[in-house]
Amino acid sequence: MLTRRTLALALAASWCFALPAGAQEWKAKYPELSLGVIPAENASGTTDRYAPLTAYLSKQLGVPVKLRVANDYAAVIEGQRAGNIHIGFYGPAAFARAVMTGVKAEPIVNQTHGNGASGYYSVIYVRADSPYKTIDDLKGKNLALVDPNSASGNQAPRYFLNKAGYDVDKFFGRTVYAGSHENAVLALVQGTADAAANLYNTDTDTQVTRMAAKGMLRKPDGSAMTQADFRVVFKSDFLPEGPFAILAGLPDDLKARIRQAFLDLPKADTAAFNTLSDGKDIGLNPVTLKDFEPMIEMLRFNDAQRRKS
Repeated sequence: MLTRRTLALALAASWCFALPAGAQEWKAKYPELSLGVIPAENASGTTDRYAPLTAYLSKQLGVPVKLRVANDYAAVIEGQRAGNIHIGFYGPAAFARAVMTGVKAEPIVNQTHGNGASGYYSVIYVRADSPYKTIDDLKGKNLALVDPNSASGNQAPRYFLNKAGYDVDKFFGRTVYAGSHENAVLALVQGTADAAANLYNTDTDTQVTRMAAKGMLRKPDGSAMTQADFRVVFKSDFLPEGPFAILAGLPDDLKARIRQAFLDLPKADTAAFNTLSDGKDIGLNPVTLKDFEPMIEMLRFNDAQRRKS
């Protein structure tokens, strides 16, 4: 007798046999995938930003994709090295460090901003109401950096300031790692730092504008701060935007599906895509390891300078 239960089982079996053999194999080996992301903002903000993406990827790939918000940039590197993070979102310097230290990861896409560029700048901010007008004015003052593996928050400032004749560790009176881009800005706002290194995508999309939009930046009288309350005293050369990267050892069929899911994201789930950048980005750009070779050279230079000192 053909019951409803046996019919359902038969349909499920026929669906499984209809799947390509490769898909059946990788789903058996990878019944769940993880997306690890660097902590550019506080943990709850990062979760809100990436949760729609993990839901989208789960639907597109047919297996649950779990979000892992790293405590620091190195955690994403080590998670991929250990094979525990199948898809990682990196800053460009963090990805360069991963490659330099033997992590087998393949960059697949990075974000294209509203100005059409798939990259950004490192800047050093001071308060607009401070007496500091130039880098020279900051000699002996306190600088808030982000993370040792942050491009805009550490590696780029060190590299480009060194090229301009300033050794970060000798020029500033004190440097501290704030742990995230948000925390570096907050250190400046709260007066525990005289300057802060950070990212700057476009004139209307910076770490400051994103924090201001969330009501995170306030003057002592409680009024809201804007970009005009900050002064840029240093701006780096153009940096490539950080990539989403997949483990090189994943099955080819799975890697192809992940890559295609990201390429389809802006149109397939516009809401999830817009959440990644507060609606500031316009697309995703395919990338390869070659795109990050300048970052690898930057880190090699900085490493050599550190060994000298």
